[in-house]
Amino acid sequence: MNNLINVAVLGSTGYVGMELVKILSKHENVKINFLGSDKSNKKYLSNIENDEEYKNLPVLKNNNEFDPSTAEYVFLALPHSISNKYVKKYYGKIKIIDLSADFRLDNFDVYKENYGDNHLCFEYASQFIYGLPEFNKKIIFKANNIAVPGCYPTSILLPIIPLMKDNLIKNDDIIIDSKSGYSGAGKNFDLSNIKSEKDFNFYNYNTNSHRHIAEIKQELEKCNSINNLLFSFNPHILPNFRGMMSTIYCNLTEKINKTKCLEKLRNFSKKNYFIQFIEDDRRLDFFSVHNTNFCKIKIFDHPNKDKIIIVSIIDNLIKGASGQAVQCLNIMENLNEKTALI
Repeated sequence: MNNLINVAVLGSTGYVGMELVKILSKHENVKINFLGSDKSNKKYLSNIENDEEYKNLPVLKNNNEFDPSTAEYVFLALPHSISNKYVKKYYGKIKIIDLSADFRLDNFDVYKENYGDNHLCFEYASQFIYGLPEFNKKIIFKANNIAVPGCYPTSILLPIIPLMKDNLIKNDDIIIDSKSGYSGAGKNFDLSNIKSEKDFNFYNYNTNSHRHIAEIKQELEKCNSINNLLFSFNPHILPNFRGMMSTIYCNLTEKINKTKCLEKLRNFSKKNYFIQFIEDDRRLDFFSVHNTNFCKIKIFDHPNKDKIIIVSIIDNLIKGASGQAVQCLNIMENLNEKTALI
């Protein structure tokens, strides 16, 4: 095809970076012309994993070698506090899709509290659009810079925002219990935390102090200018490699019943291809979203009729990161949103 979109991926050898390359390599409108890494210089991705998608790709080069004049887009699959250094170099020279946390938050004090003060250009944060397509499609289309949401926030915001915007659930006393495969912790995660010779392990961590709380709070408070939001967040690491499930306990607003919530999420699903609202007896499990860009949502009864239980599942590496980034690219280029994602 003529007029392919030239793209670069920096951080292409991490879990998210490799998934991103795999998707982009199948994209009929894209040509990958630079793959960056700080650890596997002068190698090929096919030397790291022998998947078909990693063949016939550029040799890996140091991230610093990328020239923004050679591509239309750069994807930054880099850790927080690292990504912003490249944004400082490239801002205004190329369209940026950043998968780190460096440009998701609106307030620098909040950023510093959660990620430290190692940020060279927070003044650009206001020029980044929060890349949650189901809610920000129109402004993503006009954007030059995207901050791709975190995996936990994606799994939580997608089911809650539609209900909160219509005042179907209360803003306080929301309980969020999330579970993630260990790939969300990155390649440096110590597998002895979750696997031994005899058994597998499972544990919660950073209860009510996880960095993603600030991002969740920021985006929920934008619903109807909410200022009395109160929720607890308890994340867990599973011995599974990939997958994420968030179970959310909500109080219904006075005179609202579960039927109204079902109707709202049903309509939300109809308008957004990658949202699947499940109303039958199918269970929500990781296998059903592995290697997909879907978010599946289901509502369950609570013994107290004034409450509901929402379960949301995604693949943390796809809808929670790389797939969502490509979904944003498709919107920015006015392509079919599903391109390379189904």
